[in-house]
Amino acid sequence: MNVKTFGMVGLASAVLAYGTVLVFMAFDRDSHSASDTIRPFIITMGPVWALAIWSGVSLLRRHRNPLQLVQVEGFLEVARRGSVSRAAEALFITQPTLTARLHGLERELGTPLFLRTPHGMRLTDAGKAWVPYAERALRALAEGRDALEQVMSASAGHLMIAAAPAVSTYVLPQLLETFVATHPRVEVSVRTGHSEDVIELVLRDEVQLGLGRAIRHPDLELTPFHTEELVLVCAPEHPFTKRRTVTMAEVAGQKLIMFDRTSSYYEITQAAFLSSGAMLRGLMELDSIEAAKKMVERGLGVALLPRTAVAREVEGRTLRLVPMKDAPPMHNSIVAYRRRDAGKAEGIVAAFLALLIPSTR
Repeated sequence: MNVKTFGMVGLASAVLAYGTVLVFMAFDRDSHSASDTIRPFIITMGPVWALAIWSGVSLLRRHRNPLQLVQVEGFLEVARRGSVSRAAEALFITQPTLTARLHGLERELGTPLFLRTPHGMRLTDAGKAWVPYAERALRALAEGRDALEQVMSASAGHLMIAAAPAVSTYVLPQLLETFVATHPRVEVSVRTGHSEDVIELVLRDEVQLGLGRAIRHPDLELTPFHTEELVLVCAPEHPFTKRRTVTMAEVAGQKLIMFDRTSSYYEITQAAFLSSGAMLRGLMELDSIEAAKKMVERGLGVALLPRTAVAREVEGRTLRLVPMKDAPPMHNSIVAYRRRDAGKAEGIVAAFLALLIPSTR
Protein backbone atom coordinates (compact mmCIF):
# COMPACT_ATOMS: atom_id res chain seq x y z
CA MET A 1 0.00 0.00 0.00
CA ASN A 2 1.35 3.46 -0.86
CA VAL A 3 1.58 6.54 1.36
CA LYS A 4 -1.44 8.18 -0.27
CA THR A 5 -3.65 5.19 0.57
CA PHE A 6 -2.47 5.18 4.18
CA GLY A 7 -3.24 8.89 4.39
CA MET A 8 -6.75 8.43 3.02
CA VAL A 9 -7.53 5.60 5.45
CA GLY A 10 -6.09 7.54 8.37
CA LEU A 11 -8.03 10.70 7.58
CA ALA A 12 -11.30 8.81 7.13
CA SER A 13 -10.78 6.99 10.44
CA ALA A 14 -10.11 10.24 12.24
CA VAL A 15 -13.20 11.92 10.81
CA LEU A 16 -15.37 8.89 11.63
CA ALA A 17 -14.07 8.70 15.19
CA TYR A 18 -14.68 12.41 15.72
CA GLY A 19 -18.23 12.10 14.32
CA THR A 20 -18.92 9.11 16.55
CA VAL A 21 -17.93 11.07 19.65
CA LEU A 22 -20.18 13.97 18.67
CA VAL A 23 -23.16 11.66 18.03
CA PHE A 24 -22.63 9.85 21.34
CA MET A 25 -22.47 13.13 23.24
CA ALA A 26 -25.69 14.26 21.57
CA PHE A 27 -27.55 11.10 22.61
CA ASP A 28 -26.12 11.17 26.10
CA ARG A 29 -27.19 14.76 26.69
CA ASP A 30 -30.87 13.90 25.99
CA SER A 31 -30.96 10.51 27.83
CA HIS A 32 -31.65 9.58 31.46
CA SER A 33 -29.90 6.16 31.52
CA ALA A 34 -27.07 4.28 29.82
CA SER A 35 -29.49 2.04 27.91
CA ASP A 36 -31.33 5.08 26.60
CA THR A 37 -28.02 6.36 25.24
CA ILE A 38 -26.41 3.20 23.85
CA ARG A 39 -29.38 1.62 22.01
CA PRO A 40 -30.21 4.57 19.71
CA PHE A 41 -26.50 5.28 19.32
CA ILE A 42 -25.89 1.75 18.00
CA ILE A 43 -28.93 1.93 15.72
CA THR A 44 -27.71 5.23 14.28
CA MET A 45 -23.95 4.59 13.99
CA GLY A 46 -24.00 0.85 13.24
CA PRO A 47 -24.67 1.23 9.51
CA VAL A 48 -22.12 4.05 9.34
CA TRP A 49 -19.43 1.90 10.92
CA ALA A 50 -20.35 -1.08 8.73
CA LEU A 51 -20.06 1.07 5.63
CA ALA A 52 -16.73 2.44 6.83
CA ILE A 53 -15.33 -1.03 7.51
CA TRP A 54 -16.48 -2.33 4.12
CA SER A 55 -14.93 0.68 2.36
CA GLY A 56 -11.66 0.26 4.24
CA VAL A 57 -11.43 -3.43 3.45
CA SER A 58 -12.16 -2.73 -0.22
CA LEU A 59 -9.48 -0.06 -0.32
CA LEU A 60 -6.94 -2.27 1.42
CA ARG A 61 -7.76 -5.18 -0.85
CA ARG A 62 -7.34 -3.00 -3.89
CA HIS A 63 -3.87 -1.92 -2.80
CA ARG A 64 -2.78 -5.17 -1.21
CA ASN A 65 -0.89 -6.64 -4.16
CA PRO A 66 1.51 -4.52 -6.21
CA LEU A 67 1.87 -4.97 -9.96
CA GLN A 68 3.57 -8.30 -10.66
CA LEU A 69 5.78 -9.37 -13.54
CA VAL A 70 3.77 -12.55 -14.15
CA GLN A 71 0.63 -10.43 -14.53
CA VAL A 72 2.29 -8.30 -17.23
CA GLU A 73 3.60 -11.40 -19.03
CA GLY A 74 0.16 -13.00 -18.90
CA PHE A 75 -1.51 -9.85 -20.22
CA LEU A 76 0.81 -9.63 -23.23
CA GLU A 77 0.48 -13.32 -24.01
CA VAL A 78 -3.33 -13.13 -24.00
CA ALA A 79 -3.20 -9.94 -26.09
CA ARG A 80 -1.04 -11.72 -28.68
CA ARG A 81 -3.03 -14.95 -28.82
CA GLY A 82 -6.54 -13.63 -28.17
CA SER A 83 -7.22 -16.63 -25.95
CA VAL A 84 -6.70 -17.36 -22.28
CA SER A 85 -6.41 -21.11 -22.86
CA ARG A 86 -3.77 -20.79 -25.59
CA ALA A 87 -1.86 -18.19 -23.58
CA ALA A 88 -1.92 -20.45 -20.51
CA GLU A 89 -0.48 -23.31 -22.57
CA ALA A 90 2.31 -21.07 -23.87
CA LEU A 91 3.16 -19.95 -20.33
CA PHE A 92 2.92 -23.52 -18.93
CA ILE A 93 0.34 -22.53 -16.32
CA THR A 94 -3.30 -23.44 -15.77
CA GLN A 95 -6.12 -21.37 -17.24
CA PRO A 96 -7.59 -20.46 -13.79
CA THR A 97 -4.15 -19.22 -12.69
CA LEU A 98 -3.82 -16.98 -15.71
CA THR A 99 -7.39 -15.72 -15.30
CA ALA A 100 -6.67 -14.83 -11.68
CA ARG A 101 -3.56 -12.92 -12.76
CA LEU A 102 -5.52 -10.95 -15.34
CA HIS A 103 -8.22 -10.08 -12.81
CA GLY A 104 -5.57 -8.98 -10.33
CA LEU A 105 -3.92 -6.79 -12.97
CA GLU A 106 -7.22 -5.17 -13.90
CA ARG A 107 -7.98 -4.49 -10.24
CA GLU A 108 -4.57 -2.93 -9.77
CA LEU A 109 -4.90 -0.72 -12.85
CA GLY A 110 -8.50 0.09 -12.03
CA THR A 111 -9.93 -0.66 -15.46
CA PRO A 112 -10.85 -3.66 -17.64
CA LEU A 113 -8.17 -4.54 -20.16
CA PHE A 114 -10.09 -7.18 -22.14
CA LEU A 115 -13.54 -7.74 -23.53
CA ARG A 116 -14.63 -11.37 -23.01
CA THR A 117 -16.45 -12.34 -26.23
CA PRO A 118 -17.62 -15.69 -27.65
CA HIS A 119 -14.80 -15.39 -30.18
CA GLY A 120 -12.04 -14.82 -27.66
CA MET A 121 -10.38 -12.02 -25.74
CA ARG A 122 -10.34 -8.56 -27.29
CA LEU A 123 -8.41 -5.62 -25.91
CA THR A 124 -10.35 -2.65 -24.60
CA ASP A 125 -9.17 0.84 -25.47
CA ALA A 126 -7.38 0.93 -22.12
CA GLY A 127 -5.76 -2.43 -22.87
CA LYS A 128 -4.58 -1.23 -26.28
CA ALA A 129 -3.11 1.89 -24.70
CA TRP A 130 -1.27 -0.16 -22.08
CA VAL A 131 0.32 -2.71 -24.48
CA PRO A 132 3.38 -0.63 -25.50
CA TYR A 133 4.16 0.22 -21.87
CA ALA A 134 3.90 -3.42 -20.81
CA GLU A 135 6.17 -4.44 -23.72
CA ARG A 136 8.65 -1.72 -22.81
CA ALA A 137 8.70 -2.86 -19.17
CA LEU A 138 9.44 -6.48 -20.10
CA ARG A 139 12.05 -5.41 -22.64
CA ALA A 140 13.82 -3.20 -20.08
CA LEU A 141 13.78 -6.04 -17.56
CA ALA A 142 15.24 -8.48 -20.11
CA GLU A 143 17.95 -5.99 -21.07
CA GLY A 144 18.74 -5.40 -17.41
CA ARG A 145 19.00 -9.14 -16.82
CA ASP A 146 21.34 -9.50 -19.81
CA ALA A 147 23.51 -6.62 -18.58
CA LEU A 148 23.70 -8.18 -15.13
CA GLU A 149 24.68 -11.56 -16.56
CA GLN A 150 27.37 -9.91 -18.68
CA VAL A 151 28.81 -8.08 -15.68
CA MET A 152 28.76 -11.21 -13.52
CA SER A 153 30.42 -13.25 -16.28
CA ALA A 154 32.94 -10.43 -16.92
CA SER A 155 31.95 -10.32 -20.60
CA ALA A 156 30.87 -6.66 -20.34
CA GLY A 157 30.66 -3.80 -17.87
CA HIS A 158 32.73 -0.88 -16.62
CA LEU A 159 35.93 -1.45 -14.63
CA MET A 160 37.14 1.61 -12.71
CA ILE A 161 40.74 1.57 -11.46
CA ALA A 162 42.97 4.12 -9.72
CA ALA A 163 46.75 3.68 -9.77
CA ALA A 164 49.90 5.40 -8.54
CA PRO A 165 51.86 7.18 -11.33
CA ALA A 166 54.64 4.60 -11.70
CA VAL A 167 52.11 1.75 -11.65
CA SER A 168 49.79 3.32 -14.23
CA THR A 169 52.74 4.14 -16.53
CA TYR A 170 54.91 1.02 -16.34
CA VAL A 171 52.94 -1.87 -14.78
CA LEU A 172 49.30 -1.34 -15.71
CA PRO A 173 49.58 -1.07 -19.54
CA GLN A 174 50.74 -4.66 -19.95
CA LEU A 175 48.07 -5.90 -17.56
CA LEU A 176 45.32 -4.00 -19.38
CA GLU A 177 46.56 -5.22 -22.74
CA THR A 178 46.01 -8.79 -21.58
CA PHE A 179 42.72 -7.99 -19.84
CA VAL A 180 41.18 -6.11 -22.77
CA ALA A 181 42.21 -8.88 -25.18
CA THR A 182 40.17 -11.40 -23.18
CA HIS A 183 37.35 -8.99 -22.21
CA PRO A 184 36.89 -6.76 -25.29
CA ARG A 185 33.44 -5.49 -24.27
CA VAL A 186 34.52 -4.24 -20.85
CA GLU A 187 34.97 -0.48 -20.63
CA VAL A 188 37.99 0.51 -18.52
CA SER A 189 38.61 3.85 -16.78
CA VAL A 190 41.93 4.64 -15.06
CA ARG A 191 42.57 7.52 -12.67
CA THR A 192 46.09 8.40 -11.56
CA GLY A 193 47.30 9.81 -8.25
CA HIS A 194 49.75 9.15 -5.47
CA SER A 195 49.02 6.07 -3.37
CA GLU A 196 47.37 8.18 -0.66
CA ASP A 197 45.05 9.70 -3.27
CA VAL A 198 44.29 6.26 -4.71
CA ILE A 199 43.27 5.04 -1.25
CA GLU A 200 40.86 7.95 -0.89
CA LEU A 201 39.26 7.15 -4.25
CA VAL A 202 38.73 3.54 -3.15
CA LEU A 203 37.33 4.54 0.24
CA ARG A 204 34.91 7.01 -1.40
CA ASP A 205 33.80 4.18 -3.71
CA GLU A 206 34.72 6.20 -6.81
CA VAL A 207 36.75 3.27 -8.15
CA GLN A 208 36.45 -0.48 -7.68
CA LEU A 209 40.18 -1.17 -7.34
CA GLY A 210 43.26 0.82 -6.40
CA LEU A 211 46.89 -0.04 -7.22
CA GLY A 212 49.76 1.46 -5.25
CA ARG A 213 52.33 0.92 -2.53
CA ALA A 214 51.40 -0.97 0.61
CA ILE A 215 49.70 1.49 2.99
CA ARG A 216 47.67 -0.08 5.77
CA HIS A 217 44.14 1.12 6.41
CA PRO A 218 41.50 -0.57 8.61
CA ASP A 219 38.81 -0.30 5.92
CA LEU A 220 40.93 -1.70 3.09
CA GLU A 221 41.93 -5.18 2.02
CA LEU A 222 45.44 -5.25 0.52
CA THR A 223 46.54 -7.88 -1.99
CA PRO A 224 50.21 -7.81 -3.07
CA PHE A 225 50.71 -8.56 -6.77
CA HIS A 226 54.02 -7.01 -7.84
CA THR A 227 57.42 -6.28 -6.32
CA GLU A 228 59.32 -3.41 -7.89
CA GLU A 229 63.11 -3.24 -7.60
CA LEU A 230 65.19 -0.09 -7.84
CA VAL A 231 68.20 -0.50 -10.14
CA LEU A 232 71.15 1.76 -10.92
CA VAL A 233 71.27 3.10 -14.48
CA CYS A 234 73.69 5.36 -16.29
CA ALA A 235 74.42 6.58 -19.82
CA PRO A 236 76.25 4.17 -22.19
CA GLU A 237 79.37 6.38 -22.11
CA HIS A 238 79.55 6.58 -18.31
CA PRO A 239 82.70 5.08 -16.68
CA PHE A 240 80.50 2.79 -14.55
CA THR A 241 79.65 0.75 -17.68
CA LYS A 242 83.24 -0.54 -17.75
CA ARG A 243 82.89 -1.92 -14.21
CA ARG A 244 81.32 -5.23 -13.16
CA THR A 245 79.99 -3.72 -9.93
CA VAL A 246 80.16 -0.46 -8.04
CA THR A 247 79.78 0.42 -4.37
CA MET A 248 77.26 2.65 -2.70
CA ALA A 249 80.04 5.07 -1.81
CA GLU A 250 81.03 5.33 -5.48
CA VAL A 251 77.44 6.00 -6.47
CA ALA A 252 77.19 8.64 -3.74
CA GLY A 253 80.19 10.38 -5.32
CA GLN A 254 78.24 10.86 -8.55
CA LYS A 255 75.49 13.34 -9.22
CA LEU A 256 72.43 11.30 -8.28
CA ILE A 257 69.23 12.11 -10.13
CA MET A 258 66.18 11.69 -7.91
CA PHE A 259 62.50 11.88 -8.84
CA ASP A 260 59.27 12.85 -7.09
CA ARG A 261 60.07 13.74 -3.48
CA THR A 262 56.58 12.52 -2.43
CA SER A 263 57.17 9.07 -3.94
CA SER A 264 57.98 6.00 -1.86
CA TYR A 265 60.95 5.37 -4.18
CA TYR A 266 62.50 8.63 -2.98
CA GLU A 267 62.23 7.42 0.62
CA ILE A 268 63.69 4.00 -0.28
CA THR A 269 66.69 5.61 -2.02
CA GLN A 270 67.41 8.00 0.86
CA ALA A 271 67.11 5.17 3.40
CA ALA A 272 69.50 2.95 1.40
CA PHE A 273 72.29 5.54 1.40
CA LEU A 274 71.67 6.39 5.04
CA SER A 275 71.93 2.72 6.10
CA SER A 276 75.15 2.24 4.11
CA GLY A 277 76.73 5.33 5.64
CA ALA A 278 77.43 6.87 2.21
CA MET A 279 76.95 10.64 1.96
CA LEU A 280 75.41 12.02 -1.20
CA ARG A 281 77.57 14.74 -2.73
CA GLY A 282 75.48 15.88 -5.61
CA LEU A 283 71.73 15.72 -6.20
CA MET A 284 69.33 16.67 -8.96
CA GLU A 285 65.62 16.45 -8.16
CA LEU A 286 62.95 16.04 -10.83
CA ASP A 287 59.22 15.46 -10.68
CA SER A 288 58.91 12.31 -12.82
CA ILE A 289 60.65 9.09 -13.77
CA GLU A 290 60.50 9.99 -17.47
CA ALA A 291 62.36 13.25 -16.85
CA ALA A 292 64.95 11.43 -14.73
CA LYS A 293 65.59 8.91 -17.56
CA LYS A 294 66.15 11.70 -20.07
CA MET A 295 68.69 13.39 -17.78
CA VAL A 296 70.58 10.13 -17.31
CA GLU A 297 70.60 9.48 -21.07
CA ARG A 298 72.20 12.92 -21.52
CA GLY A 299 74.96 12.00 -19.11
CA LEU A 300 73.87 14.48 -16.43
CA GLY A 301 74.12 11.91 -13.66
CA VAL A 302 73.12 8.40 -12.54
CA ALA A 303 69.81 7.28 -11.05
CA LEU A 304 68.12 4.54 -9.07
CA LEU A 305 64.90 3.83 -10.98
CA PRO A 306 62.24 1.08 -11.00
CA ARG A 307 63.33 -1.84 -13.17
CA THR A 308 60.08 -1.91 -15.15
CA ALA A 309 60.46 1.83 -15.86
CA VAL A 310 63.82 1.39 -17.60
CA ALA A 311 63.25 -1.99 -19.27
CA ARG A 312 62.68 -0.50 -22.73
CA GLU A 313 65.69 1.83 -22.53
CA VAL A 314 67.96 -0.95 -21.27
CA GLU A 315 66.78 -3.20 -24.10
CA GLY A 316 67.40 -0.37 -26.60
CA ARG A 317 70.79 0.27 -24.98
CA THR A 318 70.15 3.96 -24.35
CA LEU A 319 70.60 3.20 -20.64
CA ARG A 320 72.87 0.66 -18.96
CA LEU A 321 72.27 -1.33 -15.77
CA VAL A 322 75.11 -1.32 -13.26
CA PRO A 323 75.05 -3.83 -10.34
CA MET A 324 75.83 -2.52 -6.83
CA LYS A 325 77.64 -5.04 -4.65
CA ASP A 326 76.98 -3.55 -1.20
CA ALA A 327 73.51 -2.08 -1.67
CA PRO A 328 70.73 -3.09 0.72
CA PRO A 329 67.56 -4.53 -0.82
CA MET A 330 65.61 -1.73 -2.48
CA HIS A 331 62.16 -3.12 -3.19
CA ASN A 332 58.68 -1.66 -3.20
CA SER A 333 55.64 -3.89 -2.78
CA ILE A 334 52.75 -2.96 -5.09
CA VAL A 335 49.30 -3.99 -3.87
CA ALA A 336 45.68 -3.89 -4.96
CA TYR A 337 43.32 -2.02 -2.60
CA ARG A 338 39.67 -3.02 -2.13
CA ARG A 339 37.14 -1.94 0.45
CA ARG A 340 36.63 -4.60 3.11
CA ASP A 341 32.88 -4.11 2.97
CA ALA A 342 32.80 -4.68 -0.81
CA GLY A 343 32.24 -8.40 -0.29
CA LYS A 344 33.62 -11.17 -2.43
CA ALA A 345 34.96 -9.94 -5.77
CA GLU A 346 32.69 -10.90 -8.67
CA GLY A 347 32.43 -10.36 -12.40
CA ILE A 348 34.89 -7.98 -13.99
CA VAL A 349 36.59 -7.12 -10.68
CA ALA A 350 37.23 -10.81 -9.97
CA ALA A 351 38.49 -11.29 -13.53
CA PHE A 352 40.99 -8.44 -13.21
CA LEU A 353 42.16 -9.63 -9.77
CA ALA A 354 42.68 -13.11 -11.24
CA LEU A 355 44.95 -11.49 -13.82
CA LEU A 356 46.92 -9.73 -11.08
CA ILE A 357 47.11 -12.75 -8.80
CA PRO A 358 46.78 -16.01 -10.77
CA SER A 359 46.13 -17.96 -7.55
CA THR A 360 42.71 -16.22 -7.24
CA ARG A 361 41.40 -17.94 -10.41
